[in-house]
Amino acid sequence: MASDIDFVNFVMEQISGAGEISHRKMFGEYMIYVNQKPIILICDNTAYVKKLDCVKEFLETEKTGFPYDGAKEHYILDIDSGETTKNIVSALEKVIPVPVPKKKRK
Repeated sequence: MASDIDFVNFVMEQISGAGEISHRKMFGEYMIYVNQKPIILICDNTAYVKKLDCVKEFLETEKTGFPYDGAKEHYILDIDSGETTKNIVSALEKVIPVPVPKKKRK
C-alpha cells in the first residue's frame, strides 16, 4: 500500500521548526528532507528513521522494521510524540550529510 500525502503533510507539520522541510515522492512512497538532508522515510504511512547512534538513546526501546524489501532495519518513529520527534530529527540532521548529486551519463 502506498503512502498518502495527508500522512506526509501531518509528519511535516509535526516537525515544523526543525529547519527547511520538504518532501519528494519516490516509487509511491516519500522521503522527508530537513535542510536538504534525507531524514524521514515514509512507507505504508509509517515513519522510519535510520538506526544511527545519535538517536539510539531516544529510540532503542521503540519498534523497528524494514520499510521495503531489501532495506536495512530502521527505527519506527512515533510521530505523535512531538518534542521527542523534534529532538530525533534535530540529532539526525546534524549527522546526515546532504546527498551528492549523481553525475549524468552521457
